[in-house]
Amino acid sequence: QVQLVESGGGLVQAGGSLRLSCAVSGRAFSNYAMGWFRQAPGKEREFVAACSWNGGSTVYADSVKGRFTISRDNAKNTVYLQMNSLKTEDTAVYYCASGVTAVAGRTANRYNYWGQGTQVTVSS
Repeated sequence: QVQLVESGGGLVQAGGSLRLSCAVSGRAFSNYAMGWFRQAPGKEREFVAACSWNGGSTVYADSVKGRFTISRDNAKNTVYLQMNSLKTEDTAVYYCASGVTAVAGRTANRYNYWGQGTQVTVSS
């Protein structure tokens, strides 16, 4: 079965950095786009970033553009989210997702497998 396991979340001060990882097993990782979404308390899940099957095409939410970087290592079946200049409003549970196709997308319906999430808390 397909499994996505996130890691790297934690507590960090505003202005700090974290790097999230998501390891994928059970499917041909390099054939599919990967995305990151987040959900803050009391809010709907929102798109953060996505990359195409080879990482050659990336898309970002406006709120994280210039601060977050998505990348992938197809040899390790892993996708990363480097988060710099973190703000308190970045506090959320972060989910990685594996795409339906090789093309990066911004909407949740473009992804059919999801991880359990990792908590990121940014303190002021």
